[in-house]
Amino acid sequence: MTLSVVFMGTPAFSVPILHALHNNPDLTLRAVYCQPPRAAGRGKKPRPTPVHAAAEALGIPVFTPARLRDAADQQAFAALAADVAVVAAYGLILPKAVLDAPRLGCVNVHASLLPRWRGAAPIHRAIMAGDRETGVTLMQMDEGLDTGAMLRIGRVAITEQATTASLHDTLSALGAEMIGPALRDLAAGTLSGQAQPAEGVTYAAKIDKAEARLEWRTPAAVLDRQIRALSPFPGAWFERDGERIKVLMSRVEEGVPAAPPGQLLDDHLTVACGEGAVRLLSLQRPGRGPLAADDFLRGYAFPAGLSLA
Repeated sequence: MTLSVVFMGTPAFSVPILHALHNNPDLTLRAVYCQPPRAAGRGKKPRPTPVHAAAEALGIPVFTPARLRDAADQQAFAALAADVAVVAAYGLILPKAVLDAPRLGCVNVHASLLPRWRGAAPIHRAIMAGDRETGVTLMQMDEGLDTGAMLRIGRVAITEQATTASLHDTLSALGAEMIGPALRDLAAGTLSGQAQPAEGVTYAAKIDKAEARLEWRTPAAVLDRQIRALSPFPGAWFERDGERIKVLMSRVEEGVPAAPPGQLLDDHLTVACGEGAVRLLSLQRPGRGPLAADDFLRGYAFPAGLSLA
């Protein structure tokens, strides 16, 4: 039996999932929904989202309503007569009329181990909090914020080198791998949802740019997680000579001498923190590309003893 599917997603995270659905011979993609093009670049011309561009390249009809509250938009969605909708980082709230339209409902690909990190920024928050593990939860959507029944879970370790960029790609690929078998089992009636536990609920609030400034009085382990969680965007940063310098990768250094927070301990960008020290491994000056620390230091002097505070 071939399932008819509507896909709803917007950013780069969602593109591998779109391709997995398109390449599955047991599925027929009726349409793709994503957020409208937004002004970008120097010319501020409307630019299609990553999912929009990918769907057009595949020849799939694309719909970009600004919201789904209007009756006409809901009727257009229902008229597609999809068996199921797959949602991955779409960015719009689905009203009940949309949730109820597909025969098998709406299945969300969420980048956390629910009920931990419901909400907008689960990858960033998991790294920032020092979680050892995250994953993908396939969820039967309801009207709550990531509160629906769990259909399937895939787990991934968070290493000490993980950044939001690397974990983003890992979880996107995992979601793409999981969705096809889950839809097959859902259609066959062999996959049923399990209610999320009441304990362990956390919310992944959207990242505020004010969180990106590095405060050297913070313990090194916390700063290291902040740097990796905010890499590549918005990028943790500090100021020097009026420039806002982003730090995109770091590691905690052990066995370093005590020093005032913000002081450089050597010529390799090891910085004293409130507890311990952190070594800066990848940096970026305004208007330039990221550089490994050794390359960065060839064009920018940071002598030992300098204070970055």
